[in-house]
Amino acid sequence: MADQEPISQIEQGSGNGGQLPEHPAPQTAAASREEEPDVRFTYANERTFLAWNRTALALIATGVAATQLLPKLQLEWGRRLLGLPLIALGAIVAAESLRQWRANERAMRRGDPLPRSRMPVVLTIGIVVVGAIAVALTAAGSR
Repeated sequence: MADQEPISQIEQGSGNGGQLPEHPAPQTAAASREEEPDVRFTYANERTFLAWNRTALALIATGVAATQLLPKLQLEWGRRLLGLPLIALGAIVAAESLRQWRANERAMRRGDPLPRSRMPVVLTIGIVVVGAIAVALTAAGSR
């Protein structure tokens, strides 16, 4: 019995004398295909989400530390120029991690391939920019 496919309401008669229902319930193709994914994949997706959020918190904390705790640089606005992009990058990583987690959950439930993540590219570009700023500030301060 478990190997048999379920009988639709129309085949069963659905309590209306075997006639077709007048207004069948609307159901999208995607909603009818969604299944609960293996819990191990759900947990892995959640661990990845939490790892990206730890990265975001570290970026934000480092940005705050740069703006508040570094000694004064040769340029008056140097600490802010170094710290604010780190804070902004941390916020972007946090927001993108939530978007990626949702997209992965949706794909797993539908049995679709997982979407490609933009996180590595976003993080790399942000860190390269902050590194370039740090090099420029260091070079300007050594004159």
